[in-house]
Amino acid sequence: MLDQIHLLAAVTVLGVLEQAYFFLQVIYARRAFGISPPKISGPPEFERIFRAQVNSSEYFPVFLALLWQAGLFFHQGLAAALGLVYLYARYRYFVGYKASSSERLAPIYFGTGVLWILVAASVLGILHFFLSHYMGLNVLHLL
Repeated sequence: MLDQIHLLAAVTVLGVLEQAYFFLQVIYARRAFGISPPKISGPPEFERIFRAQVNSSEYFPVFLALLWQAGLFFHQGLAAALGLVYLYARYRYFVGYKASSSERLAPIYFGTGVLWILVAASVLGILHFFLSHYMGLNVLHLL
């Protein structure tokens, strides 16, 4: 079984490490700008870093669910590759947002596109499973 999920697990760990990096960036920014918790406002430079981290955290559960569904029901290798692309796009988003709010746009659109591909792979994989398991239809064989 582990040979069927090892790539997904590796991308998951990389994603967790990326989230930890984003968290650390907020801590460093708090220290640099003298903003103690629970405050979340301050200079625009701090607020951009804070928002980039929060936005990334909000999307992370969606990413994980889609990564694992696409990997388990469609294809582990494709899902893991898309996961790496998504994590890179999310990193570019964070770095771009840190520099300027307009610099975040291209990476967020690209990352969202990757999520939609993972949605499609998940839906197709789950649909194929239901059709083959419960109805005896092998859609891939019919094609």
